[in-house]
Amino acid sequence: MRVPALLLCAAVAGSAHAQTPAPSPALQNEVVIHAGTLLDRPGRDPRRNATIVIQNGKITSVQDGFSKPAAGATVIDLRDRFVLPGLIDSHVHLDSDRAGIEGQLASVTDSPANSAYEAAWNARKTLDAGFTTVRNLGSGDGVTLALRDAIAKGWTIGPRIVDAGSGISTTSGHMDQTLGFREELHPVLASGETTCDGADDCRRAARKQISRGADLIKIATTGGVNSRIGLGLGAQMMDDEAKAIIETAHQYGKKVAVHAHGADGINIALHAGADSIEHGTLIDDESLKLFKSSGAYYVPTLSTINGYLERIAANPNAYAPEVRKKIDWRISITGEALRKAVGAGVKIAFGTDAGVSKHGRNADEFELMVKHGMTPASAIQAATVNAADLLGVADQVGSLEPGKSADIVAVQGDPLADVTVLKKVGFVMRDGKVHKHER
Repeated sequence: MRVPALLLCAAVAGSAHAQTPAPSPALQNEVVIHAGTLLDRPGRDPRRNATIVIQNGKITSVQDGFSKPAAGATVIDLRDRFVLPGLIDSHVHLDSDRAGIEGQLASVTDSPANSAYEAAWNARKTLDAGFTTVRNLGSGDGVTLALRDAIAKGWTIGPRIVDAGSGISTTSGHMDQTLGFREELHPVLASGETTCDGADDCRRAARKQISRGADLIKIATTGGVNSRIGLGLGAQMMDDEAKAIIETAHQYGKKVAVHAHGADGINIALHAGADSIEHGTLIDDESLKLFKSSGAYYVPTLSTINGYLERIAANPNAYAPEVRKKIDWRISITGEALRKAVGAGVKIAFGTDAGVSKHGRNADEFELMVKHGMTPASAIQAATVNAADLLGVADQVGSLEPGKSADIVAVQGDPLADVTVLKKVGFVMRDGKVHKHER
C-alpha cells in the first residue's frame, strides 16, 4: 500500500522538527544585556564590557566580557551605554502635578477618578525618566494605594510604589486639609485620617493608615512651605504625639518618614525614632548627632525650588501671599542643610518631592545634590543602594546582582563624571520588561 504524498510530506516534516527541538521555556525567557560600562554596585568602581543575564524578570548572573548568549535568548546591545540600576525616588506625590492655588482648587474640584488618571500619567512619566521605584509620601482618596496594586498586578505601567497612604499632622498642621478654605467648609473637608491631637488620637491615626494597607507612615512634626497658613516652619507636634505615632508604626513593622523643616521638629522626630527626615531645612548640631546615633536617613528634596521658580515665572500669583513668603525663604536657604549633613557623614537618600517639582524631571535633583556638596558617585548611591535600604526593598533593587529584580537603566555618557547625563535616560527596564529603548 502506497502512503499518500500529503501524509509522507507531513511525516518528513515531523521527523525534521523532532531533530531540532524548540528552545526550552527558560531559554525563551532569557534576556542578555551587553553593557559597555556597568555600575552594578553603586559605591564601587564600574566594570568595562560586561554581560547581565536575566530570566523571568530576575538577574541570574553578571559576568565580565560580552558572553555568548544561549540559543533562543534575546540580546540587548548597550555596548555604547553606561548601565546602572534603576533609580529610586524616595519622596514623590504621584496624584498631582499641580501646586499653589491651582492645586488647592483641584483638591476640591477633581474627582477621585480624575486623580487616579493623573496619578497613572505621572507614574508613567516617572518610569520613563528612569525611576523604577518610588516612595509615595501622602495622597488622598486612596488613589496611589490602588495604583501601587494595579502596577504590581500588571494592569498598568509605572514604577514599583512604596506608599504611605495619607500623611498625618496635628490640627492646623501641614496635612490639615481645611487650611485656606472658608470655615463653613471645614466640616466637609476635615478628615480624621490626616489629623490627630494627643498621643492616643495619634496612635489611632497611625493604625488607620496601616489598616488601609500603607507600607509606611508619613507624619509632619513642623509646618510646611506649602501649608496654606502663615504659621512658620517650627514644631507643630508635641513629643508625645510624635512618639506615639512612631512607636505604633514600628510595632506593626512600618517605617516612618517625617516632614520637618525647623530644627525643633527635626529633633523631636529623631528622638522619637524616625526612620527618615524629609526636607530638614534647618538641621542643627543636635540634629546631626541624632542622625548619626539613630542611623536615620536624610532626604533633602532640593528640586522643590525648581517647581517654585517655574510656576512663579509663569504666574507671579501662583501661590497665596503667606505661602510665597515661605517659598522665597526656602529658595534662599536651599542646600545649606545638605552641606552640613554631607560633612557630618549623615546617611542620605535621594528624594525630590515631585508634585511640588515636576514629575518626569526627577533627575534634576542630582545636579542640585552635586552643587551642594555631594559627588556624582555619592548622589547615584543615594538614588540606588541607599534609597533601597531606606525603603526596605534592598533585597529586590538598588544594585544589579543575581536574584534581584532586573530594574536597569542606561545613558549616553558617564554620570560619574557628569551627573546631568541622568536627565536623559535612553533605556529603561523594570522587572525584566523593556519600557523604553532609544536607539
